[in-house]
Amino acid sequence: MTSRERILAALEHREGDRVPIDFSGHRSSGIAAIAYAKLREYLGLAARPIRVYDVIQQLAIVDEDVLERFAVDTIELGRGFALDDESWSPWVLPDATACFVPAWTRIERDEGRWVIRSPSGRVLAQMPEGTLYFEQTYYPFLEGQDNPEAIRDALEESMWTSVAAPPGPIDDEALSEGAKQLRRKTERAIIGLFGGNLFEMGQFLYRNDQFMMLLASEPRRAHRFLDALVEIHLANLERFLGAVGEYIDIILFGDDLGMQTGPMISPAMYREFFKPRHKLLWNRAKELADAKVMLHCCGGVRELLDDLIEAGLDAINPVQISCTGMDAAELKAQFGSRLTFWGGGCDTRDLLANGTPQQVAEHVREQVKILGPGGGFVFQQVHNILANVPPENIVAMFDAVNDAS
Repeated sequence: MTSRERILAALEHREGDRVPIDFSGHRSSGIAAIAYAKLREYLGLAARPIRVYDVIQQLAIVDEDVLERFAVDTIELGRGFALDDESWSPWVLPDATACFVPAWTRIERDEGRWVIRSPSGRVLAQMPEGTLYFEQTYYPFLEGQDNPEAIRDALEESMWTSVAAPPGPIDDEALSEGAKQLRRKTERAIIGLFGGNLFEMGQFLYRNDQFMMLLASEPRRAHRFLDALVEIHLANLERFLGAVGEYIDIILFGDDLGMQTGPMISPAMYREFFKPRHKLLWNRAKELADAKVMLHCCGGVRELLDDLIEAGLDAINPVQISCTGMDAAELKAQFGSRLTFWGGGCDTRDLLANGTPQQVAEHVREQVKILGPGGGFVFQQVHNILANVPPENIVAMFDAVNDAS
């Protein structure tokens, strides 16, 4: 089977020739640049520039030699773009490792911290001395300036949306050509990162606590905001899939709905505010492209899975098995025939960083044994491999998947 065939079989709940593997196919299955530099050295691979494509999370582009070493079956659509030398500027990681960041990223040193600025010059995020990742510092709607006409401008002043791509209008023709060329040269399944965040976008713009209070105390205002946001997402979805729909296999949406102990909102609140809008977006995506819909959704969300499936979800990531209600065997038994688990393959909170290679391998083999039968499973560690993960544990994890298949 080709990698694409292997991934599609899993999404159709069929067992392939082995368990498919995702590594760096999207922004929650990747690796911190600090860990990536150490991994390449540990594997004895030729030195290559470390390119940090996601500055906020400090994620590195994983090179082809590493993808081949671990038999990875996925690739992110962005591989068709921004890989020429002019697209990158030199920078240095928190551990002093030299690297490159996207040239459009406005990173500056500011009194003992690094900051990221918006196109207008506002500080959106900071990475203080001694830390490893950027944190959001500015919320456009915190003071209540949230009329529908302001949303597009606010997205330019939000940490997550301001630095994800070069400023300015998208060239649909170039986007389509890049996707076409990527499709021609790879047999890996291509993941198109769309976003379409609803609940999270409220958190990005209002701040978490303020958006939660808005949902609870001013539902009409919340609905107005979400209606305006959905209009923007639908227009962007039409353009995005109009350009790349025929070249991708999976379209990835995002909305973290869970926390360590369960959902951040009740099922009733999800059904009122988000389920109809998720259904609208996901069904439209399937009308526009022959692609499966995946949702990146952290935390304990077992209580919401039936509703997410009814809204049209095909796969959920990252399957955070350390959270309440997220036992892999129980999830597989209850939802495994209706939902693909894209993740849950290795605990990243504790074991991957702190266990021995043998413990990691044993854990991975057990997760594959639980989640693999009958298809409906794509291996991915629960979330990004963080900076403190030893390279020998990374190798043990991926080797265990291939050994178990």
